[in-house]
Amino acid sequence: MTIRLYDTSARQIRDFAPLTQGCVSIYLCGATVQAAPHIGHIRSGLNFDIMRRWFEYRGYDVTFIRNVTDIDDKIITKSRDQGRPWWSIGYDNERAFNEGYDALGCLPPTYEPRATGHVPEMIEMMRGLIERGHAYEAEGNVYFDVKSFPEYLQLSNQELENLLQPAGDGETGKRDLRDFALWKATKPGEPDWETPWGRGRPGWHLECSAMAHKYLGTAFDIHGGGLDLIFPHHENEIAQAKAYGDEFAKYWVHNAWVTMSGEKMSKSLGNSVLVSEMVKQWRPIVLRYYLGTPHYRSMIEYSEEALREAESAFARIEGFVQRVVEKAGPVEPSAEVPPAFAEAMDDDLGVPQALAIVHTTVRQGNSALAADDKEAAVARLAEVRAMLGVLGLDPLDAHWAGDESRGEDLHGVVDSLVRLVLDQRQAARARKDWATADAIRDQLGQAGLTIEDGPQGPRWTLGPR
Repeated sequence: MTIRLYDTSARQIRDFAPLTQGCVSIYLCGATVQAAPHIGHIRSGLNFDIMRRWFEYRGYDVTFIRNVTDIDDKIITKSRDQGRPWWSIGYDNERAFNEGYDALGCLPPTYEPRATGHVPEMIEMMRGLIERGHAYEAEGNVYFDVKSFPEYLQLSNQELENLLQPAGDGETGKRDLRDFALWKATKPGEPDWETPWGRGRPGWHLECSAMAHKYLGTAFDIHGGGLDLIFPHHENEIAQAKAYGDEFAKYWVHNAWVTMSGEKMSKSLGNSVLVSEMVKQWRPIVLRYYLGTPHYRSMIEYSEEALREAESAFARIEGFVQRVVEKAGPVEPSAEVPPAFAEAMDDDLGVPQALAIVHTTVRQGNSALAADDKEAAVARLAEVRAMLGVLGLDPLDAHWAGDESRGEDLHGVVDSLVRLVLDQRQAARARKDWATADAIRDQLGQAGLTIEDGPQGPRWTLGPR
């Protein structure tokens, strides 16, 4: 058994070999909390949640760090525009992110450090970089000297001569316009902290290097994030950490975006779909299926039609699970997933190929049900539950109990009303009035109900919208 991952720095799929036998250390760039999350934000957390679950299934002890950037230019701008404290905006949006992660079934990280809680570690890293000749102070700012680090830009595969380094307001005193800020000098009305070089606030890139060092040490296995972070963020993280003396990340793994009309989903572009709104329209487990089942390196083009297709696909899986449980009672997941599923997951987290095994197993289970082969149906359900558990999509898992029972208060009432209509349909069938029976079934279908006739009588479920 060898897990293989696409390493952005190597530009190829590599065999995964952990630094410490039996352990995996992962640092994921988490939320910048200037606004509530859209589904593109949550996709990253979800993709790495599946990675973590697969490592744990394979027997690894996983340390998973997902940071919170709770101070940056955008948060300060929002604070000024809204007349609210910066920390209030950050806290509200951090809660919204965590609610989104939880709604879609992401396991909590081992630690979730905030940037503002690690200023002492940032000061220590800056001091070391200045002493080693990789950074300098200018007008209260501290900059990284990119020419001092020959490996700079290897991750993003750029040429230094052609580089246009993004710069923020107030970044004065640079020796080279391509140098980037580790620390920004204080400005009126902005939050600041005391340092040996004057009061100010952190640069975005320094935060992650300092937190990764604190929680994972000088070297760790996997650094993750979205494709948009490769440059400048991850490139600058590497420069800071390695110039400081850390080995830093051994593998770099990046997830693709959720797009709308071919554009990256973004609040600034006005094309974002907030998680808080989506979970009112779609069951969270369906959203997880939609966002988590494409390959993590593939773009997802958002559309209502694609969500309906995901809903229908998951309904087929869920329907099989429910039918077996009704027939045989509770069924525990099998201890191991089918070999073909494991092979797909080992190969760069091939979720689409793994999901095909899930659907094949569901079809086999449905055939067993049709043949009244209870033992085979139960065996297939055990396999399906094991596979869905790895993907975080097991509808019988305790996490999804609330999702399944959101309308539980009305379920009894609806069931009684539907039963009255089904009794009328049964009476029509008994007198061979097929037209009336079919018309009742069609009307129920238009109302969103699926009717299945079985040996124990008709059964209704909520069908795809």
